Amino acid sequence: MAVITTVDDLKRIYKRRVPKMFYDYAESGSWTEQTFRENTTDFDQIRLRQRVAMDMTGRTTKTQMLGEDVAMPVALAPVGLTGMQSADGEIKAARAAEKFGVPFTLSTMSICSIEDVAENTTKPFWFQVYTLKDDDFMQRLMDRARAANCSALVITVDLQMLGQRHKDLKNGLSAPPKLTVRSVADMMTKWSWGLGMLGTKRRFFGNIVGHAKGVTDPSSLSSWTAQAFDQALDWDRIAQLRKMWGGKIIVKGILDVEDARKAVNVGADAIIVSNHGGRQLDGALSSIRMLPDIVDAVGEQIEVHMDSGIRSGQDVLKAMAMGAKGTYVGRAFVYGLGAAGEAGVTKALEVIHKELDTTMGLCGETDVNALSRSNLLIPADFRGRWEA
Repeated sequence: MAVITTVDDLKRIYKRRVPKMFYDYAESGSWTEQTFRENTTDFDQIRLRQRVAMDMTGRTTKTQMLGEDVAMPVALAPVGLTGMQSADGEIKAARAAEKFGVPFTLSTMSICSIEDVAENTTKPFWFQVYTLKDDDFMQRLMDRARAANCSALVITVDLQMLGQRHKDLKNGLSAPPKLTVRSVADMMTKWSWGLGMLGTKRRFFGNIVGHAKGVTDPSSLSSWTAQAFDQALDWDRIAQLRKMWGGKIIVKGILDVEDARKAVNVGADAIIVSNHGGRQLDGALSSIRMLPDIVDAVGEQIEVHMDSGIRSGQDVLKAMAMGAKGTYVGRAFVYGLGAAGEAGVTKALEVIHKELDTTMGLCGETDVNALSRSNLLIPADFRGRWEA
């Protein structure tokens, strides 16, 4: 592997090694991509408060997320089609996360199944579900996650319907990829990716094909997906899903104070302040901009996590100083995975950890749990003057 000093270094390698349709799937947002862009650029507005002549020895990034010990407050976010970024991608990412000591979250729309990941790891991982109409499928999915010893269920609540992602439509995104003149020409230049895919049996949505009624092959998946998502979702339904699971739940997709309070009321153990990486409601505020209001409203009642836009250890520090108790990286680990498989995911985590650790020291802090807004210089109008 080349000398890697930033997550962007991995991104450049990733772009060269993975077919365009899968690169575009990760590196895009919905509609105009305004929210996708602002998820990262809003971090740039926050400055760090430098402190000197302070004892920087004995630093630690260790903390807990949802009662679990973690090496740093970073989890791998649920990302669909991860097994198309690199052969057996979910297994590779889960292994890297386990060895590093951070949580891994498996997506329902993964290529490797719950059982595949469980068979290739030794510690519990988290499992993400969408709010689907089919109770029988949902219950069986949760039963499978429970049998695999998953320690938390992440319920995604911001995807009742798909935000339009222009690049995916133009690329004809599918798993496995459709063989067109353009896609074949592209894949022929990504020979290492192709060899990996030829060497694995996992090329379909392992949690759905053969498990959901009527979905026996990839051709029947699209019609099932179009009908599966529950547009009638409400908080009573979320409470019902919590009861069906019977364990710890994390509600993912909160971007409003009122919704955060409702998540508290249904008994969630944690929430993730998230706009789905800018892939759903284009024009929504960035996660980091909404984080402080939500922390102020419910931070003493529930564990508040954050995703969307985190690409560095400094971003992690800023989110933690804003009051988050944990963060998630999706694209950052996918860049590493596509660039170099499991070793690439490990490298992404190492880069983020080093940035977090070094930046903490230069801010005069030795414990990630002690970070606060006093470590930041925040623009006076950062929260904005919005009227509802």
